[in-house]
Amino acid sequence: MSKIKSAYLVASGDLRPSANETCWSAQKNMEDQLGAVFARLGCTIIRAHPYKEDLKHGFIASQKEGLEVFATIDKKAPLIVAEAVWQYSQHLLAGLLAHEGPILTVGNWSPTYPGLVGLLNMNGSLTKAGVAYSSLWSIDFTDEWFIEHLTQWLETGSIDHDISHVQPLPGTSNAKAKKLAEAICRDLREKRSIMGIFDEGCMGMYNALIPDELLFPLGVFKERLSQSALYYATTQISDEDAREVFDWLINSGIKFHFGKDGATELIEEQVLIQCKMYIAAVRTADAFGCETIGIQYQQGLKDLLPASDLVEGLLNNDERPPVRDENGNIIREGKAIVHFNEVDECAGLDALMTNRVHRALGQPVETTLHDIRWGDFDQSGTTDDYVWVFEISGAAPAAHHGGYDKCSSMRQPAMFFPAGGGTLRGIAKAGEIVWSRIFVEAGKLKMDLGRGKAIDLPEAETERRWTQTDYAWPMMHGVLYGVSRDQMMARHKANHIQVVYANDAEAADLAMATKAALAKEMGMEVCLCGTAADGTPLKA
Repeated sequence: MSKIKSAYLVASGDLRPSANETCWSAQKNMEDQLGAVFARLGCTIIRAHPYKEDLKHGFIASQKEGLEVFATIDKKAPLIVAEAVWQYSQHLLAGLLAHEGPILTVGNWSPTYPGLVGLLNMNGSLTKAGVAYSSLWSIDFTDEWFIEHLTQWLETGSIDHDISHVQPLPGTSNAKAKKLAEAICRDLREKRSIMGIFDEGCMGMYNALIPDELLFPLGVFKERLSQSALYYATTQISDEDAREVFDWLINSGIKFHFGKDGATELIEEQVLIQCKMYIAAVRTADAFGCETIGIQYQQGLKDLLPASDLVEGLLNNDERPPVRDENGNIIREGKAIVHFNEVDECAGLDALMTNRVHRALGQPVETTLHDIRWGDFDQSGTTDDYVWVFEISGAAPAAHHGGYDKCSSMRQPAMFFPAGGGTLRGIAKAGEIVWSRIFVEAGKLKMDLGRGKAIDLPEAETERRWTQTDYAWPMMHGVLYGVSRDQMMARHKANHIQVVYANDAEAADLAMATKAALAKEMGMEVCLCGTAADGTPLKA
């Protein structure tokens, strides 16, 4: 094709007007930087939709609006999807599905708003939908790497990225891993597992939905539950039962950052309602036989109840407040009720597999997804490793932080959660991890997985990262073995990454090998990413 001389630009935003207004300045700054760089390279950017004076932002803020905008765009024209904030992919997806010209998704490498999270969600959604696209990211869009790859897109309409860290798994040579994987797979197919879904489709995450027909052969079946039912069940829990959970938490050592004004601060009443929701969630999982559950929470439920974050963190920990059924029996005593945040079904299937593998191996079972929020080199100079900021919106299991006495709870922002509610917050302890992601591509389930570690950073460096992102959320300082920043961004097909600890490097290698073998046994296409801790090739 001839060199691209002009390209339309679209920007997907949030469904929440307050978020779009608050985050618009970051988007505007990014677009100004992009416009200048494109102009220097001989390409004019044409914004396909206007700034809205009455709403104080220029985002496409609904699927309806997105269809109206795409109706005005030449289907064969080059198109830029520019994202500096979290966005709802359905706002653009219908239009992008029908677009025939080259598509470039671009994100700003900034911690302030989750633009990189939005970019990866869009990329994962386009991958699942079978839409061809290229993708780029940069701090200020003037670095050599960005200019080189942008020039390639302008000249050819596509970009070649280095993904040499990815190796398809041909088979499993580890006899122990293979035998255990076969046993778990056989048990799943014979006894089956139920995945409880409290309303599908959180925050436009099309990439997070697994079609039922891909789950059926695995022995996994969805139980579609309603968040309105969770709300009702929460209102039926007694004050006395809620107080027991609350007292258990206080005795565990968790620190609640309480204030007096519930409109903007965390108050005890909000946490007591969260304790009721926790009990309701456990009893619902038990009543429906759900091995795993996922709560959407961001839309709908937030208008009725305090945020479910504290609930989600408690569910994912083997050590958690006891909950009794109607006969007085403790439900799954000493075992997590595996929960997948933001009802990300790909993470839910991954968490199910992780729990089974790690329990069989006698390794820590507590697992969570995190946003791939941002990353940077350590400004304190204590490590030369590139350190990712993995953050999930409000809750990670206490075991990841070293126990409840290493955790705290802060109010979720009033802008997003008018009824308040506390998080389950902490810094992930140092240790060996297995990371993974299940995704859908070409109508198939696929899994990428690799090895890494969580590390400790000095308090000042931790505070720098926390204050630049979301201070009320839990965070992991993550290092991925043998995977660079740009390789990770080029390959990863989701805004989320799944992480779980192992007791040491050898145990983590075995756990990774077993999960890889299980995924392959279940029929997934499996790739190993990066290296082992010592820099040698990964083996399974």
